[in-house]
Amino acid sequence: MVTRTASKASARERLLEAANELFYAEGVQSVGIDRVIEHAGVAKASLYNTFGSKEGLVYAYLEFRHERSRDRITRTLTRFRTPREQLLGVFDALGEAFTRPGYNGCAFVRATAEVPEDSVVRRAAENNRAWVRGLFTELASAAGYAEPGELARRLQLLYDGAEQSARMDRDPSAATTARAAAADLLDAAPLTRPAPAG
Repeated sequence: MVTRTASKASARERLLEAANELFYAEGVQSVGIDRVIEHAGVAKASLYNTFGSKEGLVYAYLEFRHERSRDRITRTLTRFRTPREQLLGVFDALGEAFTRPGYNGCAFVRATAEVPEDSVVRRAAENNRAWVRGLFTELASAAGYAEPGELARRLQLLYDGAEQSARMDRDPSAATTARAAAADLLDAAPLTRPAPAG
């Protein structure tokens, strides 16, 4: 009996990896389907059978980016004990992304700038933004802030600004600057109850 020790990546996985590499580096509109197919080493039918269209592939690529980002942030937050520390830890996770080779800004901002307003691609970006806002809101509430939704909105502005600054200025320290501004914001925000010890 022959046992397979390693399985070859599926056509879907190879297409997503190729899309991630090419779309993130060059943009979703400037990279044609044929380049993605060639890079992935699959048949054209594989792309259409799996994703239906280029727009479907772009949506899946952004969902893939969202899952990776969510996992990175979630993993980083395990290093912190209190909700307040975790709120600031989100910016540490950003900093890790900024220092990776090939960092090219926010994939969601870049992709949505290139598609029509009614594109399904915008839904992927909205899902990512909703998750980030929800995380900030949940942590702000757990930390005892009086207006967690409003605080989350302000923290997300710092998050967005750090991403733009890191890309436009080629400055990975933007995450550290945003973290310091977030700490000032947290210090000034009213609490409904005393902050947890720690």
